[in-house]
Amino acid sequence: MNLFELTRTLVDIESITGNEEKVGRFLFAHLSELAAQTGGRVEIMDVEPGRFNVFAHWGEPVVTLSTHMDTVPPFFPSREDAEFIWGRAACDTKGIIASMITALRGLLAEGLTGFGLLLVVGEERNSAGAYAAARTSRGSRYLINGEPTENKLALGSKGVLRFEFHAHGRMAHSAYPELGESAIEKLLDALDKTRRMPLPVDPILGASTLNIGTISGGRAPNVIADHAQAEILIRLVDEGQSTHDAVHALVEPGVEVKDVLTLPAVHLGSLPGFETTVVAYTTDIPAFAGAWGKPFLLGPGSIHVAHTSEERVPKIQLENAVQIYHQMVRQLIRQ
Repeated sequence: MNLFELTRTLVDIESITGNEEKVGRFLFAHLSELAAQTGGRVEIMDVEPGRFNVFAHWGEPVVTLSTHMDTVPPFFPSREDAEFIWGRAACDTKGIIASMITALRGLLAEGLTGFGLLLVVGEERNSAGAYAAARTSRGSRYLINGEPTENKLALGSKGVLRFEFHAHGRMAHSAYPELGESAIEKLLDALDKTRRMPLPVDPILGASTLNIGTISGGRAPNVIADHAQAEILIRLVDEGQSTHDAVHALVEPGVEVKDVLTLPAVHLGSLPGFETTVVAYTTDIPAFAGAWGKPFLLGPGSIHVAHTSEERVPKIQLENAVQIYHQMVRQLIRQ
């Protein structure tokens, strides 16, 4: 399959987080065929039942290309026009996988070895695959992580701090509110304090941002709510400890704060001759914790259309990414 055919084939395999097995099996078979022809090896790295990473390598890898196989919901299949390939994960990150595989084919055709490809599960939820890969004895000197950067090398990416707020109250008839305690009012007070909290700023990454993603609770309009909850996500520009402590200090009795996920912000490497950018999203890089080498971040496509109903990737960026990955691997191996 050529670059565009492989991109569309991958897009058309639904792999919403937790359901990556089918795309993993396809990639294992596809890479095994390539490895058999070129002296490589492909391994399955178990993460949890029914979920695994795929690792292909040619010799001991100095450089590892990596990205994730899972997608956000909802799934929708691919389509194509003269300029774009459309579909869920076209840019985040099925097109990136296809570009990486195509780049590896070119490197192998030149007789080059000393590189690998690591495809992981779970990035869109909790980086389960990257954490599992970080615990293995395998590794490399450099890691090129693929996410949509419009083919620019990212100098840094923000981290993530996720919380769940659980408010507890006491039910009562809404005509007699003094007989109850509203969990919803407690939750709203906690969220208001959190929204007003000052957040750190970094000279490269910019300001931290806060999003209240979900709110739920209560029984009925005429019942004082005995429970309510919310999910909060903060985009970090540092390691997150000061923000974590500030959130816990703000919340008063009656509201429980549950820590869900912490991934620190990262400052990343650059290479001569590559255009650079800074991204506000979070990647698997913090979860790898340096186990696969010094990280770089680059991929085709725009994050502004990832996770949307208009997700697409420019064909020209896919083609350019092949050449960029090829150049980066060669340059890093020489180093």
